[in-house]
Amino acid sequence: MKTEDLDYYLPAELIAQQPLAGRSDSKLLVFNRSGGGFVDSTFSKIGDFLVSGDCLVLNDTKVLPARFFGERGSGGKLEALFLAESAAGVWEVILKGARKVKAGEIIYLKDRVKNNFCEAEILDKGNEGRCRLGIKTGASAEAILEKIGFPPLPPYIKRGGNTDQADADKMRYQTVYARHSGAVAAPTAGLHFTQQLMEQLKQAGARFAYITLHTGAGTFKPITAADLDGHEIHRERFSVDERNAQIINAAKEKGGRIIAVGTTSVRTLETIAADSRVKAAEGTTNLFIKPGYKFKIIDAMVTNFHLPRSTLLALVAGFAGLENVKAAYQHAIEQRYRFYSYGDAMLII
Repeated sequence: MKTEDLDYYLPAELIAQQPLAGRSDSKLLVFNRSGGGFVDSTFSKIGDFLVSGDCLVLNDTKVLPARFFGERGSGGKLEALFLAESAAGVWEVILKGARKVKAGEIIYLKDRVKNNFCEAEILDKGNEGRCRLGIKTGASAEAILEKIGFPPLPPYIKRGGNTDQADADKMRYQTVYARHSGAVAAPTAGLHFTQQLMEQLKQAGARFAYITLHTGAGTFKPITAADLDGHEIHRERFSVDERNAQIINAAKEKGGRIIAVGTTSVRTLETIAADSRVKAAEGTTNLFIKPGYKFKIIDAMVTNFHLPRSTLLALVAGFAGLENVKAAYQHAIEQRYRFYSYGDAMLII
């Protein structure tokens, strides 16, 4: 499949820069992939399209405040994204302007009010701005990021270093059920849920199961190859415990639909599925779902609207059909839906 087939035109004003006041106030486009046609609704009414016994599978990863700022000894400003701690005190990061710094150089990490927090050494440099930093303090990465970090919003959401805005984003760029720290991007389809809505759905007979996939920075990497087969997808860490695997399997056995909330849940479920069942597992996945993929476990999905030429859009096209997805996106544009991470949602059944 040609990558250009995943292109579409989106007016810039439809890229959501702020979340709505209420999480579940977002629009919901409901699309039946077998019968066609669209229903325009709101997320708070998603229960109208579910039946008792359906199982919603949520990704309970917690987003780290992974974006941080630094300064060179010369006074030059730096911005970085934390990716992982590969060893005690050794951080894997993406550093803007990495070509300007040298291995062995000492930089100063800034706290959220722009004071020096600690020193860090540039240990080495890799491709695409990737660097390893030696952090000159004994605190854990998570504790340090709580002091210096800002929410790692995608580049199409414009933010500076405003701490008040960062505090608001820290709450809203996080699902209400986030539990396990490790992501550097939110599983955005889950941002629409509130505790109240989840309780209403449970009362109506819906089941909930949880998986964990720590979304990485690669989720925003566009496909640059001419066709999808030439793209090497990113690898992400996941885990699914026995209890939640049993909830999913029990729902499937009783005829309930497995509804993956977000592309991260889809990738995890399809990684661990065989013969319409899932098994508890943990590890990493680089499963690239695209048109032609044969799904093993999911019956429906909740998803936001994704960027052109992205692996996320390829996954949705693999589930619903490329032409169907293009028609749905065109409908959403005409109806002025809000797109991307802080935007509206689609339920594909």
